[in-house]
Amino acid sequence: MSDSIRQQKVASLLQKELAVIFQQESRNLFKGALITVTVVRMAPDLGFAKVYLSFFMTEDKDALLKEIRAHKSQIRFILGKAVGKQLRIVPELQFYRD
Repeated sequence: MSDSIRQQKVASLLQKELAVIFQQESRNLFKGALITVTVVRMAPDLGFAKVYLSFFMTEDKDALLKEIRAHKSQIRFILGKAVGKQLRIVPELQFYRD
């Protein structure tokens, strides 16, 4: 089952923008942990994205993932401002550890 070209394009756009968001917001929200967006997988309708992350410079990776999930709507809002011109709908985000 391969993703459509559209899914791949949207996934790579989100991966790039989320990487920038985590870089900029890491100091404020996540105590300076280094967060890398490894993979983004899009649902066929582009309404849902599974975001896989790896963490560096943090002791408790599970606590950091909980923290990120708690800030999900804030991250999605910032993402919406970044990709609003390219995407009609900002997908729901679900975060996982890679």
